[in-house]
Amino acid sequence: MTIGEGSTNEAANRAARVSARFSLGVLLAINVFNYIDRYVLAAVESHVRAEFFGPDDPDARLKMGLLATAFLVTYMLTAPIFGWLADRSRRWTIVALGVGLWSLASGGSGLATTFGFLLLMRVLVGVGEAAYGPAAPTLIADLFPVERRGRVLAWFYLAIPVGSALGYMLGGMVAKVSTWHWAFFVTLPPGLILMALAWMRPEPARGLSDRKAGRPAAQLRDYFSLVRNRSYVLGVGGMTAFTFAVGGISFWIPTYFYEYRGVENLAHVNLTFGAITVAAGFAATLTGGWLGDRLTRRWPGAYFLVSAGGMFAGLPFFVGSLYVSFPAAYVLLFAAIFCLFLNTGPANAILANVTTPEVRATGFALSIFLIHALGDAISPPLIGWLTDQTRSAEMPKGDMSLAFLLLSGFMGLSGVLWTLGARHLEQDTAAARE
Repeated sequence: MTIGEGSTNEAANRAARVSARFSLGVLLAINVFNYIDRYVLAAVESHVRAEFFGPDDPDARLKMGLLATAFLVTYMLTAPIFGWLADRSRRWTIVALGVGLWSLASGGSGLATTFGFLLLMRVLVGVGEAAYGPAAPTLIADLFPVERRGRVLAWFYLAIPVGSALGYMLGGMVAKVSTWHWAFFVTLPPGLILMALAWMRPEPARGLSDRKAGRPAAQLRDYFSLVRNRSYVLGVGGMTAFTFAVGGISFWIPTYFYEYRGVENLAHVNLTFGAITVAAGFAATLTGGWLGDRLTRRWPGAYFLVSAGGMFAGLPFFVGSLYVSFPAAYVLLFAAIFCLFLNTGPANAILANVTTPEVRATGFALSIFLIHALGDAISPPLIGWLTDQTRSAEMPKGDMSLAFLLLSGFMGLSGVLWTLGARHLEQDTAAARE
């Protein structure tokens, strides 16, 4: 190699790294607004309920929980379709179309004057996010090597705590100065800008970072290999149990603090919980990704162990936050959220590393289907129903603490499943690379 050739190669590699980081930034920004839209609804739930249902409706909380379920059912049912398409076509185009659809539907949510129309908009948001969800992590997997995926995916999934927190905070602030409808309008312009950026991004070769670029499309037997992949099955199982508990709790927690724990200002609840979520989640997501990558050099099952350890550590903190007084409850909740978000990077790195490039998008799509079908599509209305069932003369609003306590056991179940997966990860990762 001549000096000129070496300089050219170095310049090309540097340009590729810059392009990969910019692509990651676009996907991260999209994911942030994705979660803002999800949790704006949770922040203004009591305002929406007051507008559409009377104070004497015994099923009002159950119906509000169905808004989350409608979004999630649509999301999980259409995700496998888009996952299959993402394994065979240009993924950035699918991402752009999905972002455009859920941005328009989110803005449409603000136009709702009936519960039925709002329900329809949440269904369309689910379709748009299903187009984006399976494709995005596979683009990241093709841009960054196995050794760095825990940290890189941790950056991508920072959107969960950051976007969720911003959703709570944005919803609380907008509802304080205007109506809840405007909380949905403000997400529309950024979403359309991100759609345009996604449309213009270059498509990486499929399997590029796995050194498998150019392989043919997957066959039926390749998809069945996911069922036989122990790390994949146990990884998705742990994510499902975790999502069941956390999805229901996160939907209801602002209402819980406001209506059941005596915090008098809902806007204050949303701002405080949002600040806790973004601070604890941001720190934990980056810590978990870094810790998983670092410990993997010594323990091949470290991604599983970090995820499981966070669940076991976070469970008692969360239960304690239900029964201690404020502000101690906020302190325990901060500790719980930090522990629970440690799994974000490692758990998703497991899925990326044990699936081959040909079926990776479908693997993520199938995980989306399962964690929502058996997880947070069920838990929000279940918490609402359990709370309504405990209503009495002494507790006219019901006992939401009891409902949370029953569901928090699923955090422990996720820790058990992830612990069982640790001994299989090295073998399954090697098999995927071969």
